[in-house]
Amino acid sequence: MFNKNTLKNICRLLLLGVAGSWIAACTEEIDMSNRYTFTEETALSYLEGHEQYSEYVRLLKELPISTLSESTVAQLLSARGHFTVFAPTDDAIQLYLDSLQRKGIIATASWDAFTSQKTLDSIKQVIVYNSIIDGGDQMSYDIGLFPRDNVDFGISNMNDRKISVLRGKINSDSIYVNGEWPISLKNRDIKVINGHIHEMEDVIAPSDERMFNLFDRWSKTEGNGFTVTSKLILACGLDDTLRAYRDETWERLYLTNQVKDLPKHSSFGQVGSLPQHRRFGFTVFAEIDQVWEGLLGKSAKDITVEDVKNYLISTGAFTDPGTTTDDNYADQNNIINQFVTYHILPMRISRDRLVVHFLELGYDYRDKTASPSIAITDYFTTMGKPRLLKVFESKESKGIYLNRFPIMRNGRGEFSQMNGNYQNDYHESGKFKQLRGAALSPDENVGVEVLSASDVNVSNEVALNGIIYPIRKLLGCTDNIRNQMLNERIRIDVATMFPEMLSNDLHGIKQYYTEGATNCRAFPVEYQYLADVEMQEGTMFYYLPGYQCGWANNEGDEFNIIGQYEFTMKLPPVPKAGHYELRFGVATGSYVRSMAQVYWGKDKNNMPAHGIPMDLRQSGLYRRLYNGSNIQEDSDIGWEEDVSDQATNDEVDKKLRNKGFMKAPKSWTWGGGGAVRDYETISRRIMVSEDMEPDQDYYIKFKSVLESDKKEFFMDYIEYVAKEVFDNPEEAEDIW
Repeated sequence: MFNKNTLKNICRLLLLGVAGSWIAACTEEIDMSNRYTFTEETALSYLEGHEQYSEYVRLLKELPISTLSESTVAQLLSARGHFTVFAPTDDAIQLYLDSLQRKGIIATASWDAFTSQKTLDSIKQVIVYNSIIDGGDQMSYDIGLFPRDNVDFGISNMNDRKISVLRGKINSDSIYVNGEWPISLKNRDIKVINGHIHEMEDVIAPSDERMFNLFDRWSKTEGNGFTVTSKLILACGLDDTLRAYRDETWERLYLTNQVKDLPKHSSFGQVGSLPQHRRFGFTVFAEIDQVWEGLLGKSAKDITVEDVKNYLISTGAFTDPGTTTDDNYADQNNIINQFVTYHILPMRISRDRLVVHFLELGYDYRDKTASPSIAITDYFTTMGKPRLLKVFESKESKGIYLNRFPIMRNGRGEFSQMNGNYQNDYHESGKFKQLRGAALSPDENVGVEVLSASDVNVSNEVALNGIIYPIRKLLGCTDNIRNQMLNERIRIDVATMFPEMLSNDLHGIKQYYTEGATNCRAFPVEYQYLADVEMQEGTMFYYLPGYQCGWANNEGDEFNIIGQYEFTMKLPPVPKAGHYELRFGVATGSYVRSMAQVYWGKDKNNMPAHGIPMDLRQSGLYRRLYNGSNIQEDSDIGWEEDVSDQATNDEVDKKLRNKGFMKAPKSWTWGGGGAVRDYETISRRIMVSEDMEPDQDYYIKFKSVLESDKKEFFMDYIEYVAKEVFDNPEEAEDIW
């Protein structure tokens, strides 16, 4: 019910012995500038000094911060900190009570109407805990710091829920929390000593419904925009799956201190903080009803699952061996099940993490108004029969797309020096790749745009355990999509491989590395927090977000494992049968890197060793060691700087490949400076080169071969690259 910032403030209150207002309140005349500065008031004293918040203040003084504390929320708001308070007026609270009466929860719109103390306490908590973001030592949010539309605030509220905002289309000054609850146009951006206050015209009350309950209700009603999608999801028997929300075993272990933070990381000096929760989450990309009505010529309420099945069969786009077309929709091989589960990711992904903009070439992460530059792509593993879903955004796309396959200006093919039209900036050319097999539409390679509820006028209800993104074009893992992925380099940030990283808001923590910061996360050996990672005793598994650290990492973050480690990871699926290279991104600038034996195979309990141990101390020009002092040995890998002649660079790349090395991509920079390809300390290693099948699980294991328990195993991203790409006689793989 509370986040770590609130927990720290509980301790702070106990130390300070706060019992009332920090500084005496003063009342000021409200002017029309919409900007106020009250340098002599706390959030609590300001609210106490304005009559329209009297009911809210009463609730603040009644409610404890949590079940672990006797201190009230009012005391919290009178203490030092960075609080963002979305304060409902008395009228707003009355409107909320009116809504509870309409729903039949209470007989009359009055506090006296509650017959259950438990229900009464729950309603009070909804009003108060959803209204406050405790920024701890980080920040509070004025209007200028609000995220982009439909993007979550970086910090959860006291109810441990993420909220977002939506600006009005007619009046851009109008702002709605979660697209539903309006912020006052007059009383907002009220600056107090310990944060900001924004007056609310309604109570922020996110639904506690789970994803399944939402779809169950929508399948029986009209006007929500997702009636057909809801029918399809219910037909696949995903009831229990989409009800999942939280691992209660982890909750118990964490609260009783049976799992403990890892010690300070030997290099970074921060404690490896364990995640407070282990939540399950879902992301659904849902065709709106208008799509199906246009294709099938029926109203949404009359469209049946059989209608959709017959349409999908008629397209001929699902040619996967073993696909069935009977009425057993719960079978993962069934055409409806394959279609539906390809729309669902088993992780909750906020819009700003569908595509992570941070260090890509031409993008300045320090500029809050920066727009996308070169194309950024990530791949996620879907539910059901595991398939890859590509997520893409570029300057030219003007939005986030699924399975978009443009022809890039990548210095190859028609844009190579050989063809006299050399362009190598990795922007979209305006053309798209030709279809390679059956597709759901002639323009399938343009991709499917990820929209917001406000874009298409559908329900904007938010489930407790997931997010729904509307789409207005059919999305499917067709024969064409699988072939397109086979013919492109697939680069996956390791953090996006693990659903827990996204569902628990661990990926890309936006917090500086400072003394006392808690952005260094860790995962224990004794409990399998990451479902796809099994660790052996001696493994200390850290995650470092690297926010604004300028590290030369894909998306800025990394996993950093130390100790006598041994751990096994389940890998994402490949898109189609073929011969693939499995590559591993390596940064060797540190003198405390490790050396590991790589194991790969289908049976995680019996995998053969692959090649000689991978030495993460080995860079393009030197082997970097630490033995009381830094030691730098010459390397014979053969790395050379790029020159203006493409053929010469290709020859260097070929020599590196012969030794299992590749230069780093040109796609991102080192701290906003030069492209990482230009640094010999950063490279890719070809770990595995094998035939792989799409319906087969594959695993990889890394085991330390050094005696020291202080050496670091660095893990950033992997690549799947099929022979059609790395050994293409007509068009060589690009440098991006």
